[in-house]
Amino acid sequence: MFSFEHVAIIVKDMDESINFYEQVFGFEVRFRKKRSDREMVFLFLKNAPQFEIELIQDIDPIRSYSTAGVVNHLAFRVEDLQKAIDFINEHSSLNIPPDIKPGAEGQMILFEGLNGEMLQLIEK
Repeated sequence: MFSFEHVAIIVKDMDESINFYEQVFGFEVRFRKKRSDREMVFLFLKNAPQFEIELIQDIDPIRSYSTAGVVNHLAFRVEDLQKAIDFINEHSSLNIPPDIKPGAEGQMILFEGLNGEMLQLIEK
């Protein structure tokens, strides 16, 4: 009856956000549209094309939509958690502290992305 569509994230800088998700997690741009009031980009992963992230940047943030809504987190599975943390720290402006915690099935880390979105890495 239901299937996953996408997760939307309000971003501050569209090009920086696209670059982050491409360079760090391997997403690719599927669709990009800029209107007079808003720019939207849909990103996908080749190995999971049904999972998309929509990035939204309001050009003139006059509506509450530009800041409304919170994504609890985006979770990514990794083979080696410490290597993934090191990779993100090398390929982005983020500096993720090595605060690895036990997860439900292995270990994980939560950290804030470029736009305040919560990101999670899971090593099972």
